[in-house]
Amino acid sequence: MAPAPILDSIVDTIEPRKETLPLPEPARQRLLKAGIDLSKGYPYRPSVPLYLQDVYKIRNEERIYEEAGARADKSKKNLLSAATKVTDLTTHIGIEIEGLQLKDLTPEQRDELALLIAERSVVFFRNQDLTPQQQKELGEWFGEVEVHPQTPQVPGIPGVTVIWPDLFTLERPADFRRPGGASNWHSDLVHERQPAGITHLHNDTVPPTGGDTLWASGYSAYEKLSPEFRKIIDGKYAVYRSAHPYLNRENPDAGPKYIERTHPLVRVHPATGWKALWVNRSMTVRIVGLDKAESDVILNYLYDVYEKNVDIQVRFKWTPGTSVLWDNRITIHNASWDYGGRHPRHGTRVTSLAEVPYYDPNAPTRRHALGLLDNQEKSELGVAE
Repeated sequence: MAPAPILDSIVDTIEPRKETLPLPEPARQRLLKAGIDLSKGYPYRPSVPLYLQDVYKIRNEERIYEEAGARADKSKKNLLSAATKVTDLTTHIGIEIEGLQLKDLTPEQRDELALLIAERSVVFFRNQDLTPQQQKELGEWFGEVEVHPQTPQVPGIPGVTVIWPDLFTLERPADFRRPGGASNWHSDLVHERQPAGITHLHNDTVPPTGGDTLWASGYSAYEKLSPEFRKIIDGKYAVYRSAHPYLNRENPDAGPKYIERTHPLVRVHPATGWKALWVNRSMTVRIVGLDKAESDVILNYLYDVYEKNVDIQVRFKWTPGTSVLWDNRITIHNASWDYGGRHPRHGTRVTSLAEVPYYDPNAPTRRHALGLLDNQEKSELGVAE
């Protein structure tokens, strides 16, 4: 399959890298079972856009988005009653569901899953028999599936990204002091006009030890802030950048530049109506309207709140055939590279784009909405006992 840009309008491109590796056997078997043609090489890489202006035009108009979680039965009875076991993995974030196959979910169960993800931030399903095609079809239920202009894809299925850390380290060498993979706290696709909602990562191949992924709750990170500090950031906007840089067509000698868009620092999830802190150390650039020194102080504190409060995080150990679905609007995540490339890791990822981020000053926090405030919080917020 010859490389091509994801849009016909993109004519100035560079050829993608061609390195590959032998596929881990579980991944190869899964892809062949799904009818994926591996004869022309794996993975497929699109031609990479050269200029910033062309990438800005990708999905640069407001697109219709309907929140699946808002359609759901609030009790989630169709989903939860069909499971054999449901386990909250921590108090504030993460839930594991057993006894269900994602490919078999009914429309009602899919909507309820979207609501459960919105409430618990990340949902885990082990032992999934799932093709990349079925993974994409589920992603389309939650929103428009993002097709990335340069990341590796499963051949013939645009929007199903290949997550293969060993392959990535051929492009960006990694070692113990400079880990590879996605081993930094981040949230996906924050630079989009309508950034990522639900991401679904299915790992068919995992190391026997290590390779855990961590998520942190944006609901709880916001709730960790004092009411007075919340007033400082409520309604403020920040600049968010892309992971990949491009050249400015008007001034290519200026060097690589990132896609940048402006979104609220605190946003509200449309399914729950709860406020969440929405920053990440990797891709939040600055707070609009503040001097750099002021912005840096506030952002570094917010990053620390997210990253250093272990009680608002969940750490998950993968097993082969596990699917994890999380909501980028209310989380950050970090993939541990402690296995150091000694064992293969391979998966496929589908990300559904969501709404234009928004802030509502009247929205509650999660703890307030669920009646979980302790006496100190009630006193600080002026909430009646």
